[in-house]
Amino acid sequence: MSHDTQSASYTTLQSLMWPEPGISTERDLYVRINGASAISVSKREVQFVPSGIADFGTWFNLFNTEKWKRECGLTDLSLALTGEGTFELSIMLAARERSWENVLTEIIILDPSVDDGLLRINLQHILSEPHVDGLAFFSLKAMCPGKLTDARWETRDSPKRAPKLNLAVTTFKREEAVIRTMKRFATFMETSPLAANMHLTVTDNGRTVADHLDGSDLPDCVSLVPNENLGGAGGFTRGLLETRDRGDTHCLFMDDDAAIHMESLERTWLFLAYATDPRTAVAGAMMTETHRWAIWENGAQFNGRCLPLHMGTDLRSTFEMVDMELEASLPVKWNFYAGWWFFAFPVDTVDHYAFPFFVRGDDVSFSLANDFNTVTLNGVVSIQESFTEKESPLTWYLDLRSHMVHHLTLPKMEIGKWRVLKTAAWFLLRNLPRMHYETIEAINLALEDVTRGPEFFDTNADLAKRRADIKALTVNEAWKPLASGTPLPPHRETYTPFWHRTMMKFTLNGLLVPGFKKLGSKILLHASQRGHMGVFWGASEITNLNTDRDKFYTVKHSKIKGWKGISRFIKASIAFLSEYESLKSRYRKAYNEYTGETYWRKKLNMSQKMPMQREAAE
Repeated sequence: MSHDTQSASYTTLQSLMWPEPGISTERDLYVRINGASAISVSKREVQFVPSGIADFGTWFNLFNTEKWKRECGLTDLSLALTGEGTFELSIMLAARERSWENVLTEIIILDPSVDDGLLRINLQHILSEPHVDGLAFFSLKAMCPGKLTDARWETRDSPKRAPKLNLAVTTFKREEAVIRTMKRFATFMETSPLAANMHLTVTDNGRTVADHLDGSDLPDCVSLVPNENLGGAGGFTRGLLETRDRGDTHCLFMDDDAAIHMESLERTWLFLAYATDPRTAVAGAMMTETHRWAIWENGAQFNGRCLPLHMGTDLRSTFEMVDMELEASLPVKWNFYAGWWFFAFPVDTVDHYAFPFFVRGDDVSFSLANDFNTVTLNGVVSIQESFTEKESPLTWYLDLRSHMVHHLTLPKMEIGKWRVLKTAAWFLLRNLPRMHYETIEAINLALEDVTRGPEFFDTNADLAKRRADIKALTVNEAWKPLASGTPLPPHRETYTPFWHRTMMKFTLNGLLVPGFKKLGSKILLHASQRGHMGVFWGASEITNLNTDRDKFYTVKHSKIKGWKGISRFIKASIAFLSEYESLKSRYRKAYNEYTGETYWRKKLNMSQKMPMQREAAE
């Protein structure tokens, strides 16, 4: 081991993240405390008495040597610690399909009278092993009273570029959330060493944010752009075009509530700066507000339908977390895509802008159509409202449209007409046993609209009519306030027996059984169960309860509605199959036009930018 206290030539690649109210206070996702030690979240430090242990082998604070070596060619690495006291320092390396290796165990002294307690440990040797890459993390055991005030992973390697990163946020009448994000970003920029290289552009699709600023001026690092409401597709595209017009090199699509640790911005910028491949992009993970310890999606793949990766990983479990991060260290597959709650990418790699989906599917198409080298980074995650609870006839309509269009527009997603139709049938069959007949109406409308051709998306880019249509048909499946004392059916907590599920599948959950409306069970499901098919079978009435248990809706068995939905689907399917070859040709031709810069500048009433202007900006 070698120590170094000279800092002039070192660049911080990754600093510690800490629990943060409003983001996540799940302490074990950041640091595990054992024995006589304690953390101060406000001061961002750990205090120790003898035998106290702080273990930073967590998803937010490990360092992925495999990813940094492969994607950035990293050759130099150090761990810098600041604090006071004498500790046993252990540094571990968790490698794929190997025993974890203790690469360093040493007694160290952090002396505040010497370089303010800074001690730097050279770890270049763990990068030089040709066949051992993995996840590096450290722990401290106190030998006497002391404290740790800072820790960071550093390098003496030089970056390949200095990205100019524009954060493109789209909002629609969520003034309080987006103004809070603007303030958080501005405050963070006051102390960030990367402030000169970052800017925030808020695309205001509702044109209401300015009226809620209370006359206060925007800081120089924030811009507000009023925009026509063409959904996320139009809003994020406007942000990308503004990025181009500013002459910035990279764009970061991010949600308006920005439920991220602001340090994620620095981690992202630094990885983009060091990446050897200029096509490198960073995809943020997602967790839900209900379970801030579980991964909802750490990247995803599209193959007939959307497949979130690593869903359900419990980040409190060291072994689950390590397995996930090692798997996520491998190069992504050809059908990988990134959600737009956090996606940073190089502007020059963009050949196709968003397809005018309004919302849902624009991020999938964008990732699949453009030649990004996408990676995920530990600790870079957005906290979101659960998709399960936001599910509605409108979201099913939007999802089916985009699923089918991906296959119709992108040659590499070609699977043939029967498999495309199979996707639509899967949407139908997911909702039929749940008795979501209004959702089935929306699914049929989506199939019919796709068959109308790509021109439908162009002429309905604002989706105003379809949103109104689906809102009008959504009666039984809309959340309603739950009055105190309202009687509820018994909660079904587990799947019905296998033989029972099999029998009910053959009867389409009673659709083929006379009198099933009276024979079936009346059950209650919590929001987290809405997508679990195993609990529906044998029920003729389902009451769905939201997470906070203050809203509900009830759906009931109806043979008339069920067969009406099936008949309409068959009719729409025949029309789709007969038109498939013509539709595919039209969609592929239109895709190049509808995802082009000229199309979107005209759609958004923006002036065409001359090439020479961009070169001058760069």
